[in-house]
Amino acid sequence: MNIDLEHLVGIAEQAGKAIMDIYARDFEVTEKDDESPLTEADLASHRIIVEALERIEPRLPVLSEESARIPYSERSRWLRYWLVDPLDGTREFVKRNGEFTVNIALIESGRATCGVVHVPVSGASYYGCVGQGAWKKEPGYPTRRIQAARQRRHPLRIAGSRSHAGDSLKRFLDKVGPHEIMSMGSSLKLCLVAEGEADIYPRLGPTSEWDTAAAQAVVEAAGGFVTDLEMQPLRYNRKDSLLNPHFLVFGDENEDWARYL
Repeated sequence: MNIDLEHLVGIAEQAGKAIMDIYARDFEVTEKDDESPLTEADLASHRIIVEALERIEPRLPVLSEESARIPYSERSRWLRYWLVDPLDGTREFVKRNGEFTVNIALIESGRATCGVVHVPVSGASYYGCVGQGAWKKEPGYPTRRIQAARQRRHPLRIAGSRSHAGDSLKRFLDKVGPHEIMSMGSSLKLCLVAEGEADIYPRLGPTSEWDTAAAQAVVEAAGGFVTDLEMQPLRYNRKDSLLNPHFLVFGDENEDWARYL
């Protein structure tokens, strides 16, 4: 299946416009079963993306955060499917700090191969396919190719969660020595590594597969790595649960990142 990345970016941008329409006014916030927030922006974005993806390839399944109750007995037969987070960083959306994204990924045989991460507030998009390269598109600037940092900096530049910092991250930071912490919401943390602005993003807390897939594709297309704590690549749709293991995102493969765990 040939992926038209520009078309995927356009779909994410359309969803982003719908999100911003709601962001600009008062909106209600409800709670899902897991106590995570849900807004009408999540649902509006979901509808736009799912309808657009079904027009591209009607037979290709779509797994979205807002339609995730598909049994593994069915999902396990999928060799190729779309994995979507219509609004990644709903907590950041509710706080109105701008650090939320629209994530669309293509999964093939358990691997995130193509992805788009769109930032509605800035209008920026990160996108790429593994083996083809990764790009960043920003309003008012030429689209540019991005590359993960192949050599770590000193002090180390670490992307960290704005809403989910915990004791495990603090222990990691204690071990790495001098560092700069870059706090950020949503999948933007992975994108910082993809464009070489951060050396590593250690995620030592819970995430779901739709939180990471699009940005992982961008990171790997940009020459970076997303691995579990055994240093094995993060993979998708391999089990009943849609929760990811803890993971690391980095550009320099020659650094022994596991020693800081």
